[in-house]
Amino acid sequence: MLDPGVTPLALYIHLPWCVRKCPYCDFNSYEPGPAGIPDEAYVDALLADLACDLAWVPARPLVSIFIGGGTPSLFSGAAVTRLLKGIRQQIAWIPDIEITLEANPGTVDENNFGAYRDAGINRLSLGLQSMRDPQLKRLGRVHAVADSLRAVEIARSAGFDNLNLDLMYGLPGDRKGDGLRDLAAVIALQPDHLSWYQLTIEPGTAFGHRPPRLPTPERIADDGDAGVSLLADAGYARYEVSAYAQPGKAARHNLNYWEFGDYLGIGAGAHGKLTTPEGIYRTVKRRHPAAYQKESGTSAGRTKERSEGVTLVTEFMLNALRLTAGFSPALFSYRTGLPVCQLASGIAEARRLRWLEASDSWLQPTSLGYQFLNDLQLLFVP
Repeated sequence: MLDPGVTPLALYIHLPWCVRKCPYCDFNSYEPGPAGIPDEAYVDALLADLACDLAWVPARPLVSIFIGGGTPSLFSGAAVTRLLKGIRQQIAWIPDIEITLEANPGTVDENNFGAYRDAGINRLSLGLQSMRDPQLKRLGRVHAVADSLRAVEIARSAGFDNLNLDLMYGLPGDRKGDGLRDLAAVIALQPDHLSWYQLTIEPGTAFGHRPPRLPTPERIADDGDAGVSLLADAGYARYEVSAYAQPGKAARHNLNYWEFGDYLGIGAGAHGKLTTPEGIYRTVKRRHPAAYQKESGTSAGRTKERSEGVTLVTEFMLNALRLTAGFSPALFSYRTGLPVCQLASGIAEARRLRWLEASDSWLQPTSLGYQFLNDLQLLFVP
């Protein structure tokens, strides 16, 4: 029998609308209809959804909230304020909770940013993606470089002192050094946190149907290695595959995912992972916003599935192995309720391949293991 009290609880909120769907995006997002975004009705649905989840989850204070999408910055400051007030009325949160909102530089409103900050948002994540206008156009973004610079300035003026900037490399048509020049330009903006990741072509996306020509894998790998060094020289510690932070600025919400913490997921298509005395469950909400709003707060509006032993081993290791600092084997037992011996065969093979350093108290991918991270993770997949 699991004790939910040992597992921290976070909250993910999905706001599914975007001005325009990007060709590389496989997230559950939609362009608004002629009537626009029903922000008031959607907030009502989110709060009903949360109440339904809390009815069967043992009460714990929230350690973080993440408002993602879609483009959450399309929602007004008043809607976000009402949402957070409604959440606070239903569940407690720790005094220094981290509350993140994602924003697109093309949808920045100075008054809204101030309202977000006043509402309690204390971490902002801006999706810059590139610092070159031609590439932003290829990526289907609705903003230009000038909008990115303005968004960072407005965010700082609004009082955000925990700012993440998203940036991609390995973009269509990139030549040697292009991605590194983008990275240097973003570092110059002095974000507190930087998410720097390779563009991947996902099935079902516009790019998946008509793949663009990308740089060679060798060139992408060279840029990736050089970028890690550039970030380290600028004082950013790599703590996860694509996450880099100044001291004390690691994303607590994301760390909770990677350390196999719990999270409620509310909103259209939102996923959750919840520990109960009976076991660990995964939840998924209705994907389409209209169906979600109609059924929110009812059992018809979600699916719930229990994760069993072998699945838990895979789920835990797919997350925890992403952490550069490694993790304690005891964490595996605390979060899954399974004995550490369940990892024995995978650990033995990973050590033989020199992909993992292992002791009774700590497991950590080696630099070689990090280069072959997907293969390392597969050792723990049945």
